[in-house]
Amino acid sequence: MQKSAVTPCDHQLDTCGLYCPEPVMLLHSKIDELKTGEVLLVVATDPATTRDIPKFCQFLQHKLLLQQEDKHEYRYWIQKS
Repeated sequence: MQKSAVTPCDHQLDTCGLYCPEPVMLLHSKIDELKTGEVLLVVATDPATTRDIPKFCQFLQHKLLLQQEDKHEYRYWIQKS
C-alpha cells in the first residue's frame, strides 16, 4: 500500500452517512463502471469500512493504493484490476 499523502483519482464515491453494508454495495456497483487501471476514491464515515473495504479489494483482487483516516472520515484509493 502506497504511503503518499496525495494520490490522484479518476472517480469519487461519497458514502458518508451510510452504514454497512451500503458503502460496499455502492462500491461494488461503482467499480464495475471503471476501466481497468482507473482509480476510485471512496469517502466514508462508517468505521466498519476499515475492515470491509480492504477485504473487498483483497477478495476481488483490486489494488488498495492508500487508506487514510481523519477524525471520523475514512478515505480509500482503489485501483481497478
